[in-house]
Amino acid sequence: MVIVNSFEELKAHEGEVIGTTDWFQITQERINMFAEATDDRQWIHTDPERAKTESPYGQTIAHGYLTLSVLPQMWMKLIQVNNVKMMVNYGLDKLRFAQPVLSGDDVQLTATLQSVVNLRGITKTEISFVLHIKGQKRQALEGVATFLYYFDGELKGSSKGVQGESKG
Repeated sequence: MVIVNSFEELKAHEGEVIGTTDWFQITQERINMFAEATDDRQWIHTDPERAKTESPYGQTIAHGYLTLSVLPQMWMKLIQVNNVKMMVNYGLDKLRFAQPVLSGDDVQLTATLQSVVNLRGITKTEISFVLHIKGQKRQALEGVATFLYYFDGELKGSSKGVQGESKG
């Protein structure tokens, strides 16, 4: 695990592969809970018996957004950022769902700290990621996630947020 305590220490890892997580299983129970939380109860996700006969995959699949939702917690298993008041998910770019995750599949995150910039006291990071599926050649998804880190002392004078990155 990479441990950082400041913007400077985070910046020192720019361009590095931060690591690869342990495998994490996407269970039918997790899929069902996600379906309830999002009101997306399509049978391809929630009905194993119907999926056996009607799905091209022969079983249920995880929601794409469920697969995506495991990224922040997996990222935090690769890096510990100390002295932070809060972290905000700021956006996603180049997101591609390459292959569905089947119920019971194990997934694993590989993440690279693509860029680290200081925007008026707020640390903006871009993390390129690939979520692998155990035993599969194609990944589940890939893209670039942007997180904002508010290190202790950085919130002062930055109440306007990250608007207007250019000095325009």
